[in-house]
Amino acid sequence: MKKIILAYSGGLDTSICVKWLTEKGYDVIAVLADLGQKANFELLKKRAISAGAKKVYISDLKKEFIEDFILPTLKVEGVYEDYLLATALGRPLIAKEIVKIAHQEKASYVAHGCTGKGNDQVRFELSWKILDPCLEVIAPLREWKFKTREEEIEYAKKNGIALDFKKSVYSIDENLWGVSIECGDLEDPWNEPSANVWQITSLNYALKPAYLEIYFDKGIPVKLNNKKITTQELIIKLNKIGGKYAVGRKDLIEDRIVGIKSRELYEAPAAEILYKAHHCLETLTLDKQTLDFKHLISLKYGGLIYNGLWFCEFKKALDKFVDSTQEKICGTVRIKLSAGNCEIVGKKSKYSLYKKELATYHRPIGGKDSKPDCCQASFDQKAAEGFIKILGTPYEKSNIKNQISKI
Repeated sequence: MKKIILAYSGGLDTSICVKWLTEKGYDVIAVLADLGQKANFELLKKRAISAGAKKVYISDLKKEFIEDFILPTLKVEGVYEDYLLATALGRPLIAKEIVKIAHQEKASYVAHGCTGKGNDQVRFELSWKILDPCLEVIAPLREWKFKTREEEIEYAKKNGIALDFKKSVYSIDENLWGVSIECGDLEDPWNEPSANVWQITSLNYALKPAYLEIYFDKGIPVKLNNKKITTQELIIKLNKIGGKYAVGRKDLIEDRIVGIKSRELYEAPAAEILYKAHHCLETLTLDKQTLDFKHLISLKYGGLIYNGLWFCEFKKALDKFVDSTQEKICGTVRIKLSAGNCEIVGKKSKYSLYKKELATYHRPIGGKDSKPDCCQASFDQKAAEGFIKILGTPYEKSNIKNQISKI
């Protein structure tokens, strides 16, 4: 029989994918990717086997997810339509693991359980085309006869697949970096999300504000409240404390890759806190031109992730530029958390380009007769007149006749 490697989540769709592919003549090898989601992987492994899988891999990818996906995206501050990517960020890593196991098992086929109108089919398949275009992709949900969830459940029951059929009406995807929620009553944009739909955040206005200090070294967060901490521990702690203040919530209408609009809820407390802290340090240590260009790149980078192009050459080139900007992103940021808010209330860095001596409107310490320091002496306010004159010359010359005629 033909070997096929299936990206297996353990839900209804991928579980009946196992059986469906088996009936089509494939030996199914299921891959469970651990990206930090709350899941009983041994239970899911048994479920895959009950559906007919010949072998099940449980791949712990958390370390690689953090080092090779989360941190590069944090450095560039990649966003898509005003939200921080978590689900989309995990898909290329899962796709990479599928290719690795396909090579290991000498399989010629790979499969996913994504629908024909979703984003994830694009992310998996583009990643596979880039990493190994010789692998043939099978997408059961685009081929099989089932039209409804009820039909899928009936098929699963008929074939003895061990599933809990009391599943939530919502479609929820979770990893270490965040949670995405859709379907159910959320499909009507007029409906307010109920309190119980949120997975890791809650809103309690009675909580007193909390203060955090995060230290970055070359763009990477390495200390929390002056104590060294691993990135994984930091993300877990920030998700927990940020979740108590409902930090990182988004309720959006987004534009899917396939062209339709979708209503999605997102939760990413740790990502929200770290993005704001990182950006604050960049405003303190990077020059204006670099900051402006980095803002453009953050949007482009987020679009590449969302559209499934993590492994493209352009993204690799952007990474090299971004890494070159992070050498001086070192320093401490103080953050205040309150109900629904994450505020930066303090920042410092040995590489700070902010000079109080230049920015202040007060005299130097010692009064009017004290000797000004070199910074104040070098800022000649009279020079501003010439600067403004030169800056305005092209506008003055090109518009002078028109402006005079309108007066």
